[in-house]
Amino acid sequence: MASAKTATLTFRIEPELKEAVRLASVNEHRSIANMIAVMIRDYCGRVGVEIQELLTLPVKAARKAKPRKS
Repeated sequence: MASAKTATLTFRIEPELKEAVRLASVNEHRSIANMIAVMIRDYCGRVGVEIQELLTLPVKAARKAKPRKS
């Protein structure tokens, strides 16, 4: 579910909402950022907004072939 990279989201909300999210995150044993992500996923699921996961495949570093000694 989690991708290798994350994006920063900065916004202002009322102190009461921030405290409510903080309490929810404590109750769920989550960070506030993770709690917000869970809430967004839940809401999108309920209203039919599809979240497309970015597929990240590990890229192996290209190695130069060493010449073999004969």
